[in-house]
Amino acid sequence: MTTAAAGGADEAPSADTGSRGGTSVPAPRKPGDGQPPLRRVPSRKSVTGTRKVIAALFLLPALVLLGALVVYPIVYSVYRSFFDQSGTGFAGLDNYKALFSDDTIRTAIKNNAIWVVLAPTVSTVLGLIFAVLTERIRWGTAFKLIVFMPMAISMLAAGIIFRLVYDQAPERGIANAVAVGVHDTFSGSTGFPKAHPLPVHPLKAADGGSFVTKAPVRAGEPVQLPLVGVAPAKMPGDAKPARTPAKADGGQITGTAWLDFTKGGGGKPNVIDPSELGLKGIKVEAVKGGEVVASATAAADGTFTLPAAADGAELRLPASNFREPYNGVDWLGPSLVTPGIIGSYVWMWAGFAMVLIAAGLAGLPRELLEAARVDGANEWQVFRRITVPMLAPVLAVVLVTLMINVLKVFDLVFIIAPGSSQDDANVLALQLYRSSFGTDADLGIGSAIAVLLLLLVVPVMLFNIRRIRKEGRR
Repeated sequence: MTTAAAGGADEAPSADTGSRGGTSVPAPRKPGDGQPPLRRVPSRKSVTGTRKVIAALFLLPALVLLGALVVYPIVYSVYRSFFDQSGTGFAGLDNYKALFSDDTIRTAIKNNAIWVVLAPTVSTVLGLIFAVLTERIRWGTAFKLIVFMPMAISMLAAGIIFRLVYDQAPERGIANAVAVGVHDTFSGSTGFPKAHPLPVHPLKAADGGSFVTKAPVRAGEPVQLPLVGVAPAKMPGDAKPARTPAKADGGQITGTAWLDFTKGGGGKPNVIDPSELGLKGIKVEAVKGGEVVASATAAADGTFTLPAAADGAELRLPASNFREPYNGVDWLGPSLVTPGIIGSYVWMWAGFAMVLIAAGLAGLPRELLEAARVDGANEWQVFRRITVPMLAPVLAVVLVTLMINVLKVFDLVFIIAPGSSQDDANVLALQLYRSSFGTDADLGIGSAIAVLLLLLVVPVMLFNIRRIRKEGRR
C-alpha cells in the first residue's frame, strides 16, 4: 500500500507543471514563488564586444568631420556648378557644356585619358617584371630598396628633379646628355654650323645650305675655300695653322679650306695668314653635271686632295658641314611633354607596384609552380599561365589604386611643364586649379570640373568595393 501510494504520488502531475499531450511543460513563473526572476536581455554588441551606442559615440566626431570636410564640399560643388561665374545667376548645364566645348579643357580631358591608360599600366608592368626578376637574384632586396626609394620623395621634389633631367641643354639635362652622347657616337656633330663665305670669296651659296665654287677648278692650280663666321673658340682643338698645299702630280686637285679670320685684325681676305687655322674635318665634293665624282675631307691644316676625276668640276661644301649640332630632344616641347611627365610618375610609382606585387608573389603556393616545371612548362609559360593569373587580385589592387591616383595628378604637371607647354600638358586637376584660382577665376567652371573628376573616380571606386566584397566572400 505504501509502495502503491508512493507510485501514484509519483505519477500525479506536479502543481508547478502542466501536461500537454503527455509532455510535461513548466508552469509560468510567478512573483514570490521562490524562483529567481528572469534576466533582462542585454543590448546587442558588436563582434569586438563593444556596445553599438558606445561605438556610435566614438565615431561621432569622425562622422562630423567627414560630413564637414567631404560630404558638404561635394554637395556644395554640385550646387555651385549650376551657377555662373559670379554665383548669382543660374546657368543650368552651361558649365558642363563648356567642359566639352572649350579647347583647353578638352585637352585636359584627353591628357587625363592618356594618363589613366599609360601611367598605371606601365607602372604595374614594370612592378611585375621587377618583382619576378628580383626573386632570382641575391641582391634583390637592395634592388627593391633602390626602386622603392623615389616613393620617399615628395611630388614637388620629383618635379624639380625631372625639370632638370629634361632640360634642353645637354650640359644640364641628363636625358639630353645621354641622347647627344648616343647620337654623336654614331653620327658625329658638325663643327661649323655658322660658317659662310664673304662676297669677295671664291664661293657662292647653293641650294640646301651648301656652297660651291664660282668657277670650275683645274689641275695644278691650288683651290682656296675660305670661310668666316666660326668663333675661334669653337674651332676644333687639334686644328693647325692653314697652309697652301704643294702642287700635285697626275692631274690631282689640291686646295685648302680655312677660317679666313685673323684675331685682332690685320689679315687679308682670300690670303692664308700665319695665324689662321684650317677647317679640319670639313667635307669637299667635286660635282660634274649634278653628280658627285669625288670627295675628300680636309686635314688638320685645312688641306685636301681630290683625284684627277675632279678636274673641271665645281667644288661643293655640302650642307652637312653647316648643320646645327645635335642638341638632343625637346622633352618639354608640345609633343613630348605629357609622355615625359608620365615617365617621371612611373619612376616614382613603379616601386610601389613592385612592393605590393612582390608581397603577393611571396604568398603563391610554390608546389604549383614546381609541378608546372616538372610537367615540362618553360619559365615563360609558368609566368604567363600560372604566376600572372594567380596574381590577378594583387594586380587589380595596384591598377585601381594608381588609376585613382593619376586622375588627381597635379603637382608633377604644374612643376615640370614650362609655361609655353603647360596648355599642352594640361590635366583636369591642373585646370581645376586654374579655373578656380587663376587670374580669370570662374568657380562655376571649376565646380563643374570637380564634379566631373568625382564622376570619373566613382566607377573605379565601385569596382574596387565590389572586388573587396568578392574577396571577402571567399
